[in-house]
Amino acid sequence: MLCGSKMDESSFRYAMENAQVVVSPKQIIETFGTTSFRFVHVSELMDRVNQVRVRDGSIEAERPRIVSPHMFHKLALEGFGEDARHFADWLEEHSEHFKLLRYGFRFRKTDIKEEVVHDSLESVLGRIKDDLVDEPKSALLSGMDEGWEVTLLKFTWEMIHRSAGENVGEWKRRGLI
Repeated sequence: MLCGSKMDESSFRYAMENAQVVVSPKQIIETFGTTSFRFVHVSELMDRVNQVRVRDGSIEAERPRIVSPHMFHKLALEGFGEDARHFADWLEEHSEHFKLLRYGFRFRKTDIKEEVVHDSLESVLGRIKDDLVDEPKSALLSGMDEGWEVTLLKFTWEMIHRSAGENVGEWKRRGLI
């Protein structure tokens, strides 16, 4: 469910195909702290010539977590039967150095401001792109107006992928995995 309305499968796919990260933040998700990114989402309004909606807000990612077998035992077995419990017990006993990485970030979108600009999509994107040059925690996104949150979620997914290698490297350097 997006923006209070339901999207069918074809609308969702269309929104995904049109979701673009025009400018990615230079900074990645921090390994040991919360990271806040500014996003600007630009979308053409349907059936309106040279009218573009600009949404400006922030999105927050909590720090990634390392989950030990003991914590996995507690977290992952809700609704599972006795066989799963035995496996978790075995895993906890036999995997002294085994740890799982949990990238279950909680992303919150906050402080969203919207405005409609009377100009072409390309012109608006160009001006905003120039404005974001010196902002290492800012992203410029473009996509559908309805279902714009799909673009925002696609951005968060890309940030997880960009950040994972560095986060794991940092955990290894500190002897956490």
